[in-house]
Amino acid sequence: MVNEAPSPWNVANAVTLVRIALVPVFAWALLMEGGDSVTWRLVATGVFVVAAVSDRVDGYLARSRNLVTDLGKILDPIADKALVGAALILLCWPLGELPWWVPTIILARELAVTVLRMVVLRYAVMPASRGGKLKTVLQAVAITLFLLPLAAFPGAVHVVAWIVLWAAIAVTVVTGVDYFVQGARLLAAGRREPGPRPAA
Repeated sequence: MVNEAPSPWNVANAVTLVRIALVPVFAWALLMEGGDSVTWRLVATGVFVVAAVSDRVDGYLARSRNLVTDLGKILDPIADKALVGAALILLCWPLGELPWWVPTIILARELAVTVLRMVVLRYAVMPASRGGKLKTVLQAVAITLFLLPLAAFPGAVHVVAWIVLWAAIAVTVVTGVDYFVQGARLLAAGRREPGPRPAA
C-alpha cells in the first residue's frame, strides 16, 4: 500500500506562515516611536522570540507527524531569512544600533549558501550541519539581546550582546566556508560520475 503524501495545508506549514506574518508585526513594533520606547522595544523583542521559537515548533510538528512537504521546505527558509534579515537591517538602518557590515556579512553568507544548495541539488541535498544549527541559535540570541532597550539595562548586558554577536559572526563565516568546501566536493564527485548511456 502506497502512503499518500501529506497535504501542504497542514499545521506545520500553518506555523511557518504565522512566522512570516509576524515579520511585519515585529518591524512595526520595533520602529514605533523611533525605536526609543522601552515598552515597544520589549514588545518587538517578544514578537521576535515567539517567531524564532516557532521555527523549532514547525520543524518538530513536520517530523513527528510526517508532515514534511515541498511547500514547507520552501517556506521555512524564507520565513527564517525574512525574520533575521528584517531584524538585522532595521537595527542597522534606520535605528543605527549595528554597523552596516554586520547584516552585510550575515545576509551575504545566507544568500550564498542558499544559491549553493540550489546548484548542488542536482547531485545531492546538503543538510544543515551542527555548526549551521549553532549559527542559527547564536544569531537569534544576539539579535534578541540587541532588540532589548539596552539603555535601560546594565552596561554588562550590552557587552554580552556584542560577545554573542561576534561569536555568531565567527560561526556564520566558518560554517559558510565549510558549506562551500562540501559543495565543491559534491560538484566534483557528481561531475566524475558517468552520465546515462544513450540507447542503442
